[in-house]
Amino acid sequence: MVKQSDQHLDAVFAALADPTRRAMLQQLEQGPCNVGELAEPFAMSFAGASKHVKVLEKAGLLIREVQGRKHHCRLNAAPMAEADAWLQRYRLFWNGKLDALEQALKDGD
Repeated sequence: MVKQSDQHLDAVFAALADPTRRAMLQQLEQGPCNVGELAEPFAMSFAGASKHVKVLEKAGLLIREVQGRKHHCRLNAAPMAEADAWLQRYRLFWNGKLDALEQALKDGD
């Protein structure tokens, strides 16, 4: 059975897998934008940008606030901490392997 936290982590990695969505998140680092502003660097339609925004929103990486016809978006980087924690296990694994390799090379001298 898949836990809800696993599904959320899957959504975060799926959202981050697309270069357009990563670029949108980088743009949001500078401050809130509307969907049209997020679409502008990619020469895509509002509808196309809106699909990307929905994926980011579902992953919790973006918070959208609707004011009239404007959809204002802001970055929520907190879900990236969960992804980073997951990756940390593998950083520790590979650091251990590399440390052992380094030691083996020193011992071989």
